[in-house]
Amino acid sequence: MVIVRYADDAIFGFESETDARRFLDAMRERLAAFALTLHPDKTRLIEFGRFAAANRERRGLSKPETFKFLGFTFICGKSRKGGFLLKRKSRGDRMRAKLKEIKEGLRKRRHEPPSRQGQWLGQVVQGWFNYHAAPTNIRVLSAFRFNVVDLWRRSLRRRSQKDVTTWKRIESLAREWLPPPKILHPWPSDRFRVKHPRWEPYAGSPPVRI
Repeated sequence: MVIVRYADDAIFGFESETDARRFLDAMRERLAAFALTLHPDKTRLIEFGRFAAANRERRGLSKPETFKFLGFTFICGKSRKGGFLLKRKSRGDRMRAKLKEIKEGLRKRRHEPPSRQGQWLGQVVQGWFNYHAAPTNIRVLSAFRFNVVDLWRRSLRRRSQKDVTTWKRIESLAREWLPPPKILHPWPSDRFRVKHPRWEPYAGSPPVRI
C-alpha cells in the first residue's frame, strides 16, 4: 500500500482492486463514525500504474484514467523506450487562473517602465516554475512563458495608440528579464533514493550507502 497525503487530500495505491475496494469501504465507515464524508467529486477508484494500460487493452477498454493532485494532472504514459512513465502535467485551469492574475497585474503596472515590469514578471514566472518545473512538464512551462510574453506585449501596446512593440523587441525583453523554461525538480526515483538510501552490508567496511 502506498499513501501520498497533503493536508486533507490524499492518494492511496494498492496492487489489487479487491484491497482498494475494501479500504474505500472501511474509510467511509471510519469517517462516518465522526460525522464526516469523503468528497463525492474527488473520491474515485481508478486503474492506474505500470500495468494499467496493458490490462485495460486486453479487456477492450480505453486508456487509463487520469487524476488531479496538488495542481498537476497525473497520466499513465510511455518513455521513449516504450516503458511505463508517470507523467505530470500542470492543470490547465490553474495555469489559466495564473495567467489571468498576471494580466491584471500588468494592467495595474501598465505605465511603469518595461524594466520594472520585467523585474516583476521575472519573479512571478520564476515562482511558478519553482513549483511546476517537474519532469515531463516542459511543454507546459514553455506554453506558460509564451503566454506571459504575449500578455506583456499586448500590455505594452495598450500604453499608447502609437506604440509599435514588435515580437522582436518583446522577445529581447523576455530574454533579459524572464527565466527560460527548465526542469528544476528531480525524477521521483532519484528523490526516493536520496531520502530512503539502501544500506549494503557486504559492499564495504563500514557498510556502504547507495
